[in-house]
Amino acid sequence: MPTSNKVRGALFSHLPELKNGTIIELGSGWGNLAFPLSKKYPHCKVIGYENSPVPFFFSAILNHRPNLKIIRRDFFKKSLVDATLVICYLFPMGMKRLKEKLEKELSSGTQVISLTHPISDWEPKEVINVDDFQKTTIYLYEI
Repeated sequence: MPTSNKVRGALFSHLPELKNGTIIELGSGWGNLAFPLSKKYPHCKVIGYENSPVPFFFSAILNHRPNLKIIRRDFFKKSLVDATLVICYLFPMGMKRLKEKLEKELSSGTQVISLTHPISDWEPKEVINVDDFQKTTIYLYEI
């Protein structure tokens, strides 16, 4: 599902300041976050993983940002060790599986942002409640 303008605005007002690093969006869909992330962080490498062919094709065709790479791949099969910031908007069972991967691969200080679903047993650094139609919650974590 695409990220709404309200949710995107709330998220972007709480993003960390980064001068460099690697930002990974897990499940980048149509690029609603990947494109603005690559613009906000021009000196960072931004990677969007999308496994679904139609959203991948759409976002890959529209990608003209030199620091953004859209990859059609199952991110569970890719390493996240280089990530400075990970952003995800996944379903609850995907989050449970992702938790194990994040705990194995991310370094101390890496920031993780989850839209809608928390990471079980993790204490968020901050929780943002968005006043949108779905009453979206944004969870900010730091390893």
